[in-house]
Parts: sequence; C-alpha cells; structure tokens
Amino acid sequence: MAKRDYYEVLGLGRDAGEGDIKSAYRNLALKYHPDRNQGDSAAEEKFKEASEAYEVLSDAEKKAAYDRFGHAGIEGNFGSGGFQWSDFSHAGDFQDIFGDIFDSFFGGGGRRRSRGPAGPPQGRDLKIKVALTLEEIAEGVEKKIALTRLQRCGACDGAGAASGASRETCGTCGGQGQVQQVARTLFGQSMTVTDCPTCQGEGQLISDPCRECRGEGRERGQTTLTVRIPAGVQEGNYIPLRGQGEVGPRGGPSGDCLVFIEEEEHDYFTRDGNHVIYQLPLGFGQAALGAEVEVPTLEGKAMLKIPAGTQTGRVFRMSGKGIPDVNGRGVGDQLVQAVLWTPQDLNRRERELFAELAELESERVAAEGEGFFSKLRKAFS
Repeated sequence: MAKRDYYEVLGLGRDAGEGDIKSAYRNLALKYHPDRNQGDSAAEEKFKEASEAYEVLSDAEKKAAYDRFGHAGIEGNFGSGGFQWSDFSHAGDFQDIFGDIFDSFFGGGGRRRSRGPAGPPQGRDLKIKVALTLEEIAEGVEKKIALTRLQRCGACDGAGAASGASRETCGTCGGQGQVQQVARTLFGQSMTVTDCPTCQGEGQLISDPCRECRGEGRERGQTTLTVRIPAGVQEGNYIPLRGQGEVGPRGGPSGDCLVFIEEEEHDYFTRDGNHVIYQLPLGFGQAALGAEVEVPTLEGKAMLKIPAGTQTGRVFRMSGKGIPDVNGRGVGDQLVQAVLWTPQDLNRRERELFAELAELESERVAAEGEGFFSKLRKAFS
C-alpha cells in the first residue's frame, strides 16, 4: 500500500515550521503510544507512521528532499522493516516528547505547555496536474498555470473586519486561544489544553464583519502561476509552490500549490526509467544486407548503422539519447529494437522478387533450420 503524505500524517500544512512539526508529533505520540494502546495493532501502526514522518520532516536535509520529490526523494532512508528507533536522530526531541507520555501515564503535576493563541488557520493546499511530453521531460520546461483560488478580500485586505472595525479579545479564553480541562484518572490528575471553542484558538473575535466576505477575509479570484519543472521528472512527482495555495481565513497564512506531473503518451517512444525505447521497422533487405537508417530521438533525427544479418528483436543502444536523471546522475540511453516488417498488398514486380527469394531461401532454411529446431528441442527436453 502506498505511503501517506508525511504532512498529512502529522495533520500539517506544507509551510509548517520546526515547532509545529514537533508539537504535532508529540500529540500523535501521546495518543497512539503502544503503552497506552496495548494490543491495538492499528494504534501501533499509526504510532510508527507518525514517528517515520517526524524523523523525515524534523531533519532539514531529508525534509528538503521530501518537499521537492516526495517519497522518491528519500528512497532508501527506511528499510523494508519500516521505521527503526536506531534511525532516530533527534535524541533531545525524543526525550522531551516521551517525557510528556510518561507524565500522562503517571501524573506530571499538571505540567502545561504554553504556546499562546494559535492565530487564524492556514489556507488549504491546492493540487493541480500538468501534462508533459517526453521531449519536455528530457529538456526541462517552464509552464504557466491558470488557477482559481481563495485570495485576500479586496475590501478588508484579508482582515475580515469592516472598515474602521477592530478585533476584540475573546471573553472565553481571555485572548489566550486555549482553555484548560482537569480530570482525575486512576493515575492521578490529568490536565488537557484545547483550542478555545469560541474563537477557535485565535484569541480574538470580530465584532463587525466585512460585508463583502462576511468576515472570512477572502474571496474567490483567478491568477496565473509560473512553475519551472526540472528535466527528468516522472509521473507522480510534484513541484511545491510555497504560499501559492488558498489564503487562510481572516489573514491566516496561505497553503501551498502542489504541481503534480503527468506524462503524455508518446506516438512512438516508450519510457523505461531514464531510458527510452523505440521499435524500428526493418525490411527483409535492410535486415539481411545491413543499412544505415534514420531514427527519431528526443533531440531530433540521428543515423543508426544496422549490421548485415540483423534478426528481429535485436536491440541497439544509443548512449546518452535518453532522459537526464532528475538528481543529476547522468543521462539514460535510447534502446532501438529491430522489428522485421512484412509488406502487404504487393505489386507484380514485388511478388516476382519475393517468389524468387522464397525459392532460394527454402533450401537454406531447411538446412539451417534443422539445427535450430534440434537446439530448441534440447532446451525444452
């Protein structure tokens, strides 16, 4: 089964900072830790999934590779056995996070994390698809994308308040954006901190909403984005455009726009990794006598020498005529497969020539074919 997006696993947008990543993982680790969910295999899998996501997104180098190329960018960082604790490179974070778990089991004296109001929520990420030809993939290309999205309201400049109106401190949480709940458990007193239900964690309320956007601070509009796609991308890769998604309500930060790559089907090339495959039709005469033929490549036309006696199915390699590796590790080849072409609707002269050829070939095929079929029988006996 395909891995879920690491940001989705942690419930974060793609502009999440180091503190957001750590906080989200802490919450999931507390919820799904195996000691709290003994015998629950589903919780254990979620715990491992969250731990793997945190291991990647909390490491600047791994995060950069993942942000650019998704799971393919960090391929090989995790073995077939999944996440391993020996891979965890943030011992300080590990101790801090699992200290919270220990306290939640045995009563931590009501320790509370102070993080203040969350502020307006982030806007939604957008996902769009861009179809590319193999020629564009081989060269790299710049594309312009027309996009409809939620943008800042022009009337209130994204604030959500009517002109002259101001924000007021939330009376429920006193501007903190959080409320506390205390409960007694078998292990002692437990305190939880949640977003304020009145202001949704923002700490402020709008007394006089903007009439154009009804307090949302955003409106639907159109824009054109430019994305530079590097050479060598594959189907399913994506290019993140930071902050180009939908703007958040009431001045909240914008999400990202994720540009997913699709490969258009080519008229005569087939892609195999960084190699391209081309089937070359050859006539009987060309295959038997040899020839120099013109073949298409991703860069234009090129000449290929066909030796005499070429059999159908033989593959010729044209080095460096394939697709560049997206990570800069060389260029693939073009593989040309010879396919014997049998003519149809022969004219009189062609029939005469093929009849003469068939008569000349019959004795030779009978003689040489016996050796071929003898070897074939031995191979299957």
